[in-house]
Amino acid sequence: MRRASRKCAALFVAAIIVPGLAFAQSAEELQQQIDEQNSQIAALNKEIAEYQAQLDATSKKKQTLQNELAQLNISLKKITASITVTKKQISSTQLQIQQLASGIHTKEASISGYRASLGESLRSLNRTENVPFAESLLSSDSISEAWNDADAIALLQSAVQDDIRRLAGEKEDLTKTKTVAEQKREQLLKQQKTLVVQQGSLDATVKAQKELLAQTKSQESTYQSIIAQKKAQEAAFEQALSDLQSRLQYIVNPDEILKAGKGIIKWPLDVIRITQHFGDTAFAKAGGYNGKGHNGIDLAAQIGTPVKAALSGVVVGTGNTDSVRGCYSFGKWVLIQHNNGLDTMYAHFSQIAEGISAGQPVGTGQVIGYSGQTGYATGPHLHFGVYVSSATQIMKLGDATNKKSPCSSAMMPIAPLSAYLNPENYL
Repeated sequence: MRRASRKCAALFVAAIIVPGLAFAQSAEELQQQIDEQNSQIAALNKEIAEYQAQLDATSKKKQTLQNELAQLNISLKKITASITVTKKQISSTQLQIQQLASGIHTKEASISGYRASLGESLRSLNRTENVPFAESLLSSDSISEAWNDADAIALLQSAVQDDIRRLAGEKEDLTKTKTVAEQKREQLLKQQKTLVVQQGSLDATVKAQKELLAQTKSQESTYQSIIAQKKAQEAAFEQALSDLQSRLQYIVNPDEILKAGKGIIKWPLDVIRITQHFGDTAFAKAGGYNGKGHNGIDLAAQIGTPVKAALSGVVVGTGNTDSVRGCYSFGKWVLIQHNNGLDTMYAHFSQIAEGISAGQPVGTGQVIGYSGQTGYATGPHLHFGVYVSSATQIMKLGDATNKKSPCSSAMMPIAPLSAYLNPENYL
């Protein structure tokens, strides 16, 4: 009896101590690697913050060719660093998953050992129960020794069962944590894909600006002349757009306009800074938009910033007015129709996201493109508009006006003035 109890105890100790030591060594090595990754991430985040400070300082300077190129190059460095951060975050998360998997394996091995020990205890107990207590009493040196052996087996059995329950609970906790870590890793992989696309957008823009340098032969006066020409053609577009709006016979029924309310739609950018509001802004009063007011809001956004759908809906259309020579208007744009009577308009993209096309359903917060300065934008930003769906159509500017302009053959969203709504009333 005493020898059986000691054998069970030996198995019990072996099941706990040996795997536990192996796990502790593995966990220590993994944790060291995780700490190293996190240290590098912290350093990169500091570097990214420094790039942002440089961007903020450069954006306040006078608009020149060199300053524009400087902003693009700093943005490129910032996004490259962000991609590196994301990769290291993915690596760190993978190490955490490996660490958790190792811990789960160790717990499973411990549980197996406990069960083996418990089985031996039960077999010993069974043999004991098959022996009449009188016989057991006669074979023992004393009555107290017989009772002690029986109590030892019963206590061991209870302890093993308690530890199995405890380890099973720990295994369940680790499994849940591992699942969370794997979900985080999937999110980081998606984020990495977004950042890579952003970098591609920046590369394309830098290439375009280098071509502009070649076109201007690095002459600042030539660049300023191009900017002035762009502004003049912008005014021509605004005049043609106003003429078109005045010709539209559609009268918006007030009942078709969704009642204003905060939070009906979401902001299309993660970081919000409004550079021009809706309606009679200072720029509009100074003659911009032919005195008709700004039909949306402008949001500051460096080239390559992800732009997100403000609400779930269906893409009505996309386009690029820059494909029409001399047309400086919306540049690359996306129009989404929602099921609440609103359309949302996004313009001046540097790049429309892959898969975003007419008829494509989108979800709230889904990336639909990347900010830029295509069209009449003389600096990078996002133009965001909210229209009454029933009064909005996509058409050529020249189809509804007899006046010729550089944008006559450009496709774009058009609506009467009464169909333009203030986005801030719905955000």
